[in-house]
Amino acid sequence: MELCLSPNGQSRFDGARAPTRVFVATATGVAILERAAQGEAWRLAATTLAGHHISTMSLLPDGGALAGTHGDGIFWSADGKSWEARNRGLRLTDIYTIAALREDGGVTLYAGTEPASLFVSRDLGASWTEKPAISEQKNKDWTFPAPPHIAHTKMLAFDPRDTRHVYAAIEQGALLESHNGGESWKELADYSRPEDRAFKDLHQVLIARSRPERMFMTTGCGSYRSEDGGAHWRRMTDEGFRLAYPDHIALSPDEATLFMSGAAGHPGTWRASHDAGTAVLRSRDNGESWEVLSRGIPASAPCNIEAMSLAAWPGGYSLFIGDTDGTVYLSEDGGESFDRIAEGLGPVSKGRHFVPLKRSAA
Repeated sequence: MELCLSPNGQSRFDGARAPTRVFVATATGVAILERAAQGEAWRLAATTLAGHHISTMSLLPDGGALAGTHGDGIFWSADGKSWEARNRGLRLTDIYTIAALREDGGVTLYAGTEPASLFVSRDLGASWTEKPAISEQKNKDWTFPAPPHIAHTKMLAFDPRDTRHVYAAIEQGALLESHNGGESWKELADYSRPEDRAFKDLHQVLIARSRPERMFMTTGCGSYRSEDGGAHWRRMTDEGFRLAYPDHIALSPDEATLFMSGAAGHPGTWRASHDAGTAVLRSRDNGESWEVLSRGIPASAPCNIEAMSLAAWPGGYSLFIGDTDGTVYLSEDGGESFDRIAEGLGPVSKGRHFVPLKRSAA
């Protein structure tokens, strides 16, 4: 079994047994980690796509992988080691998220971009067609704090009952819902409040597989839970919480345990502090209460966790995290402890988040 660990894109992977291969998206390329079997040591097997900042990765249903980059478009690989660019029809090449789904007897690929738009491919990326309805939703409030202050399609979430039912998180601008594969959208705005520090600063959306009406969402102002498909949201955490800036979320296969990672403050504070105050938290009551998971994760590391992926197999699951120091950790006991399985890789980082943190700023 193999999986990807990237700032955006696919973050749940299912297989017959524990994973033995991980594609890590870094600011300097794709690092491939391998082990012979569960319980064996991990090693850095290869580094590919050198010189490209990998922002998002996804595995294809029938084998192979896709990598989206900041500024260089999309690459496809059959084996994860040799790659070819697949950008025909891709008007925008700053890729923030990629998704690959079985649909209508084939595979449909989706790519979210900056500026915020959506592209679709039905020939494994050999050609792309823009679905302009997202960009047509744009208004004067769509922006992003860092230059050039342009909003992006940060991530996509799909209803497990109907792949044409899609949610798109626009950072910053809107939570959008489509029932026709992105041909048209409506905004879901119940979570937003006038007093929020950041305007509709969407990060991640997670849909419970057994009960798709239950959704979880992280934003630059806190985290939320919905029980009616996103029409209404209840705030789980706010900016006074340990993770004032939550980002990644994952749900155990039995849906009894929720994991969340992020930072103690928003990236604007990192420029002065050079410290994100990152952490991984766990909830066993659907976000009502949380505990910090610290066994094996340095409590004082100034880096930020920028990727989290869950691998599931019959009878077990594991949680992988990657940070801006280029370190990867693995938990195979539900977050009770983490092992460091790689270090010294390129920064695992959305955009330039890694730049103001200590290792890079020193």
